[in-house]
Amino acid sequence: MIQHPAFSVLEWSVLEKKLHLDILAQTESIFALSNGHIGLRGNLDEGEPHGIPGSYLNSVYEQHPIPYGEAAYGYPEAAQTILNVTNGKIIRLHVEDEPFDIRYGTLHSHSRELDLRSGILRRHVRWTSPAGQTVKVSSTRLVSFTQRAIAAICYEVEPIDTPMRFVLQSELVANEALPTAQVDPRSASVMTTRLECEEHYARETLGVMVHHTPTTGLRIGAAMDHVIEGPATLTVDAESSSDIARMTITAQVQPGERIRLIKFLAYGWSSLRSRPAIHDQVIAALSAARVTGWEGLQREQRAYLDEFWSKADVELQGDYQIQQAVRFALFHVLQAGARGERRPIPAKGLTGPGYDGHTFWDTEIFVLPVLTLTYPSAVADALRWRHALLKQAKERARQLGLKGAAFPWRTIAGQECSGYWPASTAAFHINADIAYAVVHYMEATGDLAFEKETGLPLLVETARLWRSLGYENQDGHFRIDGVTGPNEYSALADNNVYTNLMAQLNMRRAAETARRYHQRAQALGVDDQEIDSWLQAAEHMFLPYDERLKVTPQDEAFTAHEVWDFAHTGANQYPLFLHFPYVHLYRKQVVKQADLILAMQLFTNAFSAEQKARNFAYYEPLTVRDSSLSAASQAVIAAEVGQIPLAYDYLREAALMDLYNLEHNTQDGLHMAALAGCWTALVAGVGGLRSQDGVLSFKPRLPEAITFLAFRIHFQGRCFRIEIEQDEATYRLLDGEPYKIFHYGEEILISTDTSMTCPIPAMQVEERLHQPPGRSPLG
Repeated sequence: MIQHPAFSVLEWSVLEKKLHLDILAQTESIFALSNGHIGLRGNLDEGEPHGIPGSYLNSVYEQHPIPYGEAAYGYPEAAQTILNVTNGKIIRLHVEDEPFDIRYGTLHSHSRELDLRSGILRRHVRWTSPAGQTVKVSSTRLVSFTQRAIAAICYEVEPIDTPMRFVLQSELVANEALPTAQVDPRSASVMTTRLECEEHYARETLGVMVHHTPTTGLRIGAAMDHVIEGPATLTVDAESSSDIARMTITAQVQPGERIRLIKFLAYGWSSLRSRPAIHDQVIAALSAARVTGWEGLQREQRAYLDEFWSKADVELQGDYQIQQAVRFALFHVLQAGARGERRPIPAKGLTGPGYDGHTFWDTEIFVLPVLTLTYPSAVADALRWRHALLKQAKERARQLGLKGAAFPWRTIAGQECSGYWPASTAAFHINADIAYAVVHYMEATGDLAFEKETGLPLLVETARLWRSLGYENQDGHFRIDGVTGPNEYSALADNNVYTNLMAQLNMRRAAETARRYHQRAQALGVDDQEIDSWLQAAEHMFLPYDERLKVTPQDEAFTAHEVWDFAHTGANQYPLFLHFPYVHLYRKQVVKQADLILAMQLFTNAFSAEQKARNFAYYEPLTVRDSSLSAASQAVIAAEVGQIPLAYDYLREAALMDLYNLEHNTQDGLHMAALAGCWTALVAGVGGLRSQDGVLSFKPRLPEAITFLAFRIHFQGRCFRIEIEQDEATYRLLDGEPYKIFHYGEEILISTDTSMTCPIPAMQVEERLHQPPGRSPLG
């Protein structure tokens, strides 16, 4: 069992008992709070020291040109980068004439705890200033799930032994200085653009600032208000300028007394609304929060999470690190999407600036399947955001000489932001990934209004893309050439199996849905001839197979390439893309992240059990996992083919990716897909859950280290609880009408009155497969 230098292993919280400045940026990501609309990194209240300051609003970004040494037709012209907006977290403390700064004086104790049941971050500090005054400081922070525009902080300070003069400065700060750029391309671009001030105001306990972005023209409002408890003699002053609004509290405080400051924060933004409208919006949000009060906000937060955990919790025994990790993962996945409301779920959520705040295919294939079975309303909102981008996606398809919609590989606002087209624009699978998320959501919820208004247009326009991108050859095969699949170390390949299976599903479901909503489909220009063309292409989809090796090639030519020289690749040369040119990687058999393995996970019925085992054995020694997306899928298929100890090791890698900073870049933000992958590795891997064609099936298999696993899922208006032990599984229906599921291929009927306990058949554990040298699972 690996140990973390800072965090205690607890079931319902992440506790840091001692401040570790060397991992400060990492802990800022771990302790980040968000609701999908607002994101606040876990910076210290006083603002310094910090790793990366961060206050984010979903889809607030700035744009800048993409430089090319040699431009070409169709290259994206502009990139988008998430902005660090006005920081309202800062509360500075001065003890007599000494600033409270943990780098000076004596820090007796310092703890922070992220409470996963209450949705709050607590901090407790005992500190003696260089001049010898000892104080106790406590703070509690939340970003509200119930009041989308609101965050709040309760800050308390008290003297220990002697009377002291305290000065507290509660601030809104715009245009903070940010760290310089890093070499790692996954890090954020450093934006030098300054927010331009339109309004600043401070009086008594209230402060308001309104800024706009100079290029994208987004208007951002931030406001603060306060409730102050303390000695009757305390004074309050307020001041503001273009980059700061400040409220200053001064008081002489006796031992046994304290100052308690409740700070309410409100954020709002728009590309359309006027300055007065934004001003009034944040003032109104503050008013509602003050009426609710600090205790009321905490009660609402706890009630919201109680409801979530009652339907989404995962319980296990035997590995307490994974127990903590899966709840941490679910909490952050919920934070990323809960109140996004027709905005994207970025690859880092709103926990840091990594990947410039962009959204990728990670959302549809890794994050949304988890939310579909635990918190489906967030999925509908995320897909409605994709639907809102159809105009840009159709324009991009036309630019590429294609029909339908070509969604961006990476974006914030809908335009393609990647200048490296072989590994981005050519990854057309993003379009079918969106369709897959639509299909999965529809099968799980039966949301007919969504299907008609949002699902159908998405399915139709993405199906049109595949029909124009692919072609039927003389052998009658429908081929899709020159694409990049999930494995970004293979670009411009012909007939990537994952892509072709996704496109096949996309076209079939587009045809079925168009026929179900015939009139609505006609309004989209769909006729019977087009529907027939989709079905014909899907029926004739080419899925290559290597008869010599008896395996499914990742793409048509993959197994003919030379195998990467793993023996002469040093451990310090991973990830490979930071040390070798892509064109060198493209010619070799080397897999960055699960590709064909992911296809087997998502399309379980497309492969026989024997085929899955042979494929997994073939690709395991080629997969280097230079992406956090890989371990979860490898865990799922390892469990299915009898590699149970290996599945457990991959589960641990997925589970501990961010908590233990396994990829050494958690400081830039959490990996939302890997967090979702922790749940997937447990529920689909160990739990053996598959959801395909509207059918739930289970083939659970516990590793020795896990003695009990229970999880809850939503499906077709029902809530299920599945309990798994080493030798048996029990299926319970907590609410809803009776339902048929499958346990190891056997149909069983469960109801709220009747649970079913089924034996788990014995399975031969296969000899452990090996990975490339030095690339064994990290967990």
